[in-house]
Amino acid sequence: MLKAVILQVIATLVAAALSGALFGVSGAVSAAGAGLACVLPSGLFALRLAAITRRSGTASVTAFVAGEFLKIASIVGLLVLVWAVYPDLHWGGMLVGLILALKANLFAFLVKT
Repeated sequence: MLKAVILQVIATLVAAALSGALFGVSGAVSAAGAGLACVLPSGLFALRLAAITRRSGTASVTAFVAGEFLKIASIVGLLVLVWAVYPDLHWGGMLVGLILALKANLFAFLVKT
């Protein structure tokens, strides 16, 4: 799980650079905000699953589903917070950051540990 979070951080940096080139500073900040809104809950979710697995040996389906629900709700809440706090939000940059950060998990299986 940790490598997926690391890939999300890298994707967020790439999204911020790409959005900065396409949309300027507000696009870069918007992409970084959207990426961080995905990275923070994913990191906490990974830490929580690791702690549950370490304690009991395996993670239950209930813990996984509850954690995934909280992760998605946290992502939505943080995206709304970015929208509310940053007045120069660029929606294109935010979408680039959000999409790249969320799709970075698809490439986690390609990375050797």
